[in-house]
Amino acid sequence: MGIQVNMHEAKTQLSALVERVLAGEQVTIARAGSPVVDLVVHRSDRPIVGILKGEFSYDAEAFDAADDEIRQMFYGADA
Repeated sequence: MGIQVNMHEAKTQLSALVERVLAGEQVTIARAGSPVVDLVVHRSDRPIVGILKGEFSYDAEAFDAADDEIRQMFYGADA
C-alpha cells in the first residue's frame, strides 16, 4: 500500500516523495482528491531499437516486386 498526496504537497515535497518511491513505496498524486498520476521508478531495461538486427533475412525480390493487384488499385486496370 502507498500514500496519496495532493498536487500542492507533491510540488513542495517532490524530493522526499521520490526517495519514498525509490525505497519501494507507491506514491499517487491527486488533484482535488482524485488520483491523477503515480510516481514510478524509471526502468532502463526497455527494448532497444534494432535489437533484432540480423535476425531476419530480406528477400528483395519478394518485397520490391510490383504486385499486380496493388498496381491496379493505384493505377487502374490499364496499368
